[in-house]
Amino acid sequence: MPFEASGAGPVRPAPARRGSRLALPVVLGLLALPLITAAHHSRPAPYGDHVSVHARVDTGTAAPGLRTRGRAVEAYDRTTGRPRWTYTREGARPLALLTATGHAVTLWDDGLVTDTARTDGSAVRWHRAIPGSAAWLGSPAARGAAGVLNRLDPRGRMLAVITPQRIAAYRSADGDLRWVLPAEPGCAFEPARSVRHRAALMVAQPCGDASTPWTSQLIAVDDLGRLVPRRTPLGNELPDGAPGDVRTRAGKELAPPR
Repeated sequence: MPFEASGAGPVRPAPARRGSRLALPVVLGLLALPLITAAHHSRPAPYGDHVSVHARVDTGTAAPGLRTRGRAVEAYDRTTGRPRWTYTREGARPLALLTATGHAVTLWDDGLVTDTARTDGSAVRWHRAIPGSAAWLGSPAARGAAGVLNRLDPRGRMLAVITPQRIAAYRSADGDLRWVLPAEPGCAFEPARSVRHRAALMVAQPCGDASTPWTSQLIAVDDLGRLVPRRTPLGNELPDGAPGDVRTRAGKELAPPR
């Protein structure tokens, strides 16, 4: 520690100089706040989502109609035709829509499936990627994504996404994957050739082997999986309401309760 030449005692730093040292970090922090805030707001939205709400929606308002317009999904008032909200994703184009109470499910050309709050567009609830589907969706074989999105029950609580390789079932409420049914070896599903018969969804599964019986080239599924004798299906209720002792063999790959 330095001493005065007279030996009178230690030299103390001048108060003004010490105060300026303490003030410098504070000033720098204040200057950085706008930069930090700007960086936070400039972060890209997850999955490139952009939702614009155009009209206020009161409680009890009727569900809007849905349509695709260019690269956007648009919800509109059925009476006036005015847009209620629009939803776009960077670098993606909507191919197909499926509606259920409170849900607007969209299939995009990059193989993503999303669910938006249908009434007011207040949230994109979930995103689910369909593996290896983007190239097929862009080909003539996909027929414009006809039949790829299908309801598995009358109220739309379960959703089927059908591609040539598999049928995947998702719970509309939270996007939870409930079961997957792969196509048989040498066969492929054709979603455009699907039709509902009572409670079942019938899906064509043509096979390359001409000796394959026609009964193996058409399968039936419902919200609990493939319709086969003596099945023990898994319930599709949300975790807080699902029975805990139910097991299933709905397909070949199954999702455990979450």
